[in-house]
Amino acid sequence: MPWRGAPSWTSSLDESETLLLPVFLETLKILAIVFVLMVAVEFAEIRFGESLRRGLGLPGLRQYALSSALGIVPGCVTAFLVVSLYKAGMLGFGALAAVMLATAGDEALVMLATIPRTALLIFALCFAVGVAGGALADALVRRFRPRLCEACSAEIHPAERPRPSPSHFLRHHVYAHIVRKHLLQLFLWLFCTLLVLRIAEQHVDLRAILPDNRLLLVVVASLIGLLPESGPHLIFVFLFAEGLVPFSVLAASSIAQDGHGVLPLLAYAPKDVVYVKIYASAVGLVVGLGLLALGL
Repeated sequence: MPWRGAPSWTSSLDESETLLLPVFLETLKILAIVFVLMVAVEFAEIRFGESLRRGLGLPGLRQYALSSALGIVPGCVTAFLVVSLYKAGMLGFGALAAVMLATAGDEALVMLATIPRTALLIFALCFAVGVAGGALADALVRRFRPRLCEACSAEIHPAERPRPSPSHFLRHHVYAHIVRKHLLQLFLWLFCTLLVLRIAEQHVDLRAILPDNRLLLVVVASLIGLLPESGPHLIFVFLFAEGLVPFSVLAASSIAQDGHGVLPLLAYAPKDVVYVKIYASAVGLVVGLGLLALGL
C-alpha cells in the first residue's frame, strides 16, 4: 500500500532544494567577492602597509569621509572592502560604523531606477549621517571602551622583504592564512544567515503587517535595519514610490540597514556586528524621528 504522506514529504523536499540552491549560489557570490578583497588587502598590507596607514591616518574625519563615500556607492562590494580594512586594523570602529550608516546595498540601484531624485537626496543624507555618525561612534568607544575585535593583520616574513614572491604569498598568506583560517568559517556563517533570512521571507509578509501610524513606521523601519539583509528595505522603497509612506520612513530604513555589508564580519567578530547593527538602527531611528518632526 502506498505511503499517504509521501506526496507532502516529497513536496517539502522539493521546496527545500529550491531554497538551498539559490542560497548556496548567493553565498558563493558573496564569498568570492570577499575572498578577492581579503587577498587584495593582505597583499596591500605586506607591500604598502606603512604607506596605507599613513594615508588612512588615525580615526578621524578622513576615515569617516572615505568610508561614507564608499558606502553610498550602490552595491555591497565597497562595504566589504571597508570590513576587510577594519579586520586588518587599518580602519577604526568609527569608519566601520560610517560605511554601515551610509550604504543602502544593492537596493540603492532600485532607488535610482524608481525614485532617482529622492535617491540622490538619500545618498547625500546617508553620507552626512555616516561622517557624523562615525565620529560619534568613536567618541562612544572612547567613553565606554567596549571590547572590539583584535586586528587580523598579515604576518610579514623575512623572505618577503623587500617584496614577497608569488609562490610565498600564495602558500603562506592566501592558503595558510585566508583559506585555512577564515574561508570555511566565513562560508558557514554566510550560508546559515542567508538561509534563515530566506526562510523567514517565505513565511512573513512584512508589507501586510506594517502599521499605518507614521511614528510606528519609522520605528519598524529602524528595527528591520537590524537584519543583515537589504531585501526588506525594498518594501519601504516601493511604498514611498507609491506615496504611501513619508520621506522620514525611507530615510530611517536607508540609514539603519546595510545590505549584506556586515555579513563578512560575522564569522570574525560577531560582537562587533551586534554593536554596529544596534548603533545603525538607533541612528536611523533618531534621524527618522527628527525628519518626521519636521513634517518630512
